[in-house]
Amino acid sequence: MKEYYHSVTLRKDKCRGCTNCIKRCPTEAIRVRDGKARIIAERCIDCGECIRVCPYHAKVAVTDSLSSIEKFRYRIALPAPTLYGQFKNVDDIKVILAGLKKLGFDYVYEVARGADYVTAFVREALKDPNRKRPLISSACPAIVRLIQVRFPELIDNIVDVDSPMEIAAQLARTEFCEKHGVKPQEVGVFFITPCAAKMTSIRNPVGRKESSVDGAISIQEIYGPLYNQMNNLKEEDVVQMASPFGVGWANSGGACLSLGIDSYLAVDGIQNVIRVLEEIEDEKLTDLEYFEGLACPGGCVGGPLTVENGFVAKNRIRKLSEKAKGNPVSEKELQEVAQKIQWRLDEKIPPKPVMKLDDDIVEAMRKMEMIEEIYNSLPGLDCGSCGSPSCRTLAEDIVRGFASELDCVFKLREKVKQLAQEMIELSEKIPGGKKENERQE
Repeated sequence: MKEYYHSVTLRKDKCRGCTNCIKRCPTEAIRVRDGKARIIAERCIDCGECIRVCPYHAKVAVTDSLSSIEKFRYRIALPAPTLYGQFKNVDDIKVILAGLKKLGFDYVYEVARGADYVTAFVREALKDPNRKRPLISSACPAIVRLIQVRFPELIDNIVDVDSPMEIAAQLARTEFCEKHGVKPQEVGVFFITPCAAKMTSIRNPVGRKESSVDGAISIQEIYGPLYNQMNNLKEEDVVQMASPFGVGWANSGGACLSLGIDSYLAVDGIQNVIRVLEEIEDEKLTDLEYFEGLACPGGCVGGPLTVENGFVAKNRIRKLSEKAKGNPVSEKELQEVAQKIQWRLDEKIPPKPVMKLDDDIVEAMRKMEMIEEIYNSLPGLDCGSCGSPSCRTLAEDIVRGFASELDCVFKLREKVKQLAQEMIELSEKIPGGKKENERQE
């Protein structure tokens, strides 16, 4: 079986076993046992929700360091449009792009321009009446993985157009190599990321064999050095290419607005997305053409690896997008790019049946009955003190052999009382005990 790679990892030395994370994990991928959290790798979708809620910073996202670009002779930066919203008093995106070049990158290509191309490809997909509706955006890797784990019936709804990051990476490398006459393997392409899920999608891509991106540097890592360079800029040769719509992809609803259609729904926050996916699964939203689901609150501006308040960043993105100088992708440009790069997902997205109890349907049903029986015997308070997210998941953990009924503090208290009573009764039967004395009298 292919090994799972996860950017989200646990620092056990910092974990206090507080159980905050188990309540917020959308795929019930965390347990607390022996006072420490444990992440179930097969279930984790790297949404970063546990990073956001952990008060002890025990969950962290592993990304590349800024110094990792030194491994390559030539370096390209792919800034996520979310980066633009992190800086106060910046009224021209070119300042940020120029700062990245001063930081050591030889070329900068906006992921927002990649988003412009994705918009054009998705518009073409929407013209096909035979595709399942609603089409679901593939841009947020955490949502794609959520669908694999919890909503496999909706996999065919995911639009088979690659993410803005992957399209931007291919275009950036091709343009740089053609312009400077260098070999592709000499060039390192690095995404400046607001979230852990993008790092995971680079190391363990879904829908393609391998990523076109060589690494991901978090916005938190690059913010300080970039800020310093932006304050010492002279004239730099950079071109801002993305359209206002492409820049707007950083905010929830930005992708939908760029499509120019009426029947769409844009939802942010992983729990909100789950509620809508449940309705799509139940065929309650059949009149919807397109669904944009983003795991982070407010969209990518709310990513756990950003530095600025998501609401503040969202407002800055709105103002900067109005000043963006690029144009939407023309029909001619789209045809040329379609011939040049791999823009369509070339592998089928597989379901991840990690919630399945057993491959044998009879055995799975038997286990389901056991879960129901155990669940009915539990208090149903979903307090989380057992280390499982709910009483039902504790029942499932017991059946899977990962927990026991005595992990429930209420069941443990019952057991202790029962044992205490048995001890009293036993003590009364031994010579010199209360009952024995009564019989002698």
